[in-house]
Amino acid sequence: MRTFFLLITGMSYGLLAAAGVFTVLVAVGLVPRFAGKTHTAEQVLLYEEMVIFGTLTGCVLSIFSRYCQLGAWWQRHFPGAELLQQGIGVILQAVFGLFAGMFVGCLALAIAEMLDSIPILTRRISFRHGLGLVIISMAVGKICGSLLYFLTELHRTAA
Repeated sequence: MRTFFLLITGMSYGLLAAAGVFTVLVAVGLVPRFAGKTHTAEQVLLYEEMVIFGTLTGCVLSIFSRYCQLGAWWQRHFPGAELLQQGIGVILQAVFGLFAGMFVGCLALAIAEMLDSIPILTRRISFRHGLGLVIISMAVGKICGSLLYFLTELHRTAA
């Protein structure tokens, strides 16, 4: 029964985290922005599928990291090829760094553009007082959640 509860809880938290990530990507309009800048609007579905595929791949690699160690497999099967392994590792790191940097840069720019719309939104909905309190409340909530996470050692995995 305990294992079933942990399974349901873990799956629920994973779905909530994924929903949060995708909500941010949709809210800032990152995928349509990529399609607009590259003039490939007909490929929007492919872009969205690649975002989902990348997210799922990252989740699998982080959860099952013990089974996804390509370097250890390479050393077992090709014991004398350390130089080749290092060269391939450097190339893969460079490619990953390039794409991760482009993604983070575009996300930061999209979020910055979205932040420019906050004053417009507050004027349109006549939200004159308390915006600072709303922002501080969100920051305090984030701090409390982080403290709860680390003080209760939720980040440690059961052995």
